[in-house]
Amino acid sequence: MDRLLGRPLRVPYRWLMIAAVVVAAIAHVPVIAPHLDEAPYMGVLFVVLTLACLILAAAIAIHDSAVVYALSVLTCGLAVIGYAATRVVAFPMLADDVGNWWEPLGVVSIVSESIVVIGALSALVRGRAVAARAGSGI
Repeated sequence: MDRLLGRPLRVPYRWLMIAAVVVAAIAHVPVIAPHLDEAPYMGVLFVVLTLACLILAAAIAIHDSAVVYALSVLTCGLAVIGYAATRVVAFPMLADDVGNWWEPLGVVSIVSESIVVIGALSALVRGRAVAARAGSGI
């Protein structure tokens, strides 16, 4: 697996990130069905995001490599950007979301996804520092 994903970083706070990415997945489950009815494209995106978050949780638990953390930043970062975009711009069939920043499950999602992004970025920086020290013989 190291050849495909790189060596595991064994970040000590990876369990916090696993919990946060699972919370992000769970927070999207209740809104999937309504969005599949109201705005099917968003419902499908919520299904994809939920599955991606669960896969990331498993990947972080099994093999927390730089690739996994980069995918975590990408996935959860895009989710945060998507949430903000739907609050600023009227998306097709979702115009009622504009300005609705404090929707409870949205807040849970944004907080948990932000924890994942910050933790994954920190893991990537930490991984580079460890690799640099190992390469310099320190």
